[in-house]
Amino acid sequence: MPMLLPFPLRRTDLYPIALFLICILAFFLNEQYYQLFEFDRSSLEQGQLWRLLTSHMLHTNHLHLLLNLAALALLFLLHRRYYYRYEFPLLMFIAAIIVSVGVYYSSPELQRYVGMSGVLHALFIWGAIQDIKQKDHTGYLLLAGVLIKVGYEQLFGASEQLANMIDANVAIDAHLWGIIAGIIYVISTDFFFVTKKE
Repeated sequence: MPMLLPFPLRRTDLYPIALFLICILAFFLNEQYYQLFEFDRSSLEQGQLWRLLTSHMLHTNHLHLLLNLAALALLFLLHRRYYYRYEFPLLMFIAAIIVSVGVYYSSPELQRYVGMSGVLHALFIWGAIQDIKQKDHTGYLLLAGVLIKVGYEQLFGASEQLANMIDANVAIDAHLWGIIAGIIYVISTDFFFVTKKE
């Protein structure tokens, strides 16, 4: 049974903690900077590619921020034992790019997008697969749960209540691309190298 408390802190714990703090700081950006970093289709078409990464650290309101940070904290506590060396930042970077590019090409109606839920889905599915690899049977439940959730969203749409809470349409395609990103990351890392503990 893994210990859930994140103490004593390890060097690898600093990456999710840093992301947590960046999201909080980004929430207090003024409107000018917010617009500079959000996913904005027309700006991306003009070559402002940093938005593929920075948009995931922005949120529409405090409830959106709190939901994403709570999910990040939960996943950190649940799967921190799998974060070796640069695993977390590499996964987050790759997931952010895949989610943003996926949304850009598959959802042309989506002009603007912010939020971390897409990359959180990648982190979730990656962690569930790590559980399965370690013979932890809860991984199967986590994997089934996230796949059913995303499948339901694709068939029936997102919760209207959630959309009202975050004051924006829920970008369900970002969740789907997050799942795809997590799977791509697992397959590519298993194929190219074996991650070792510090």
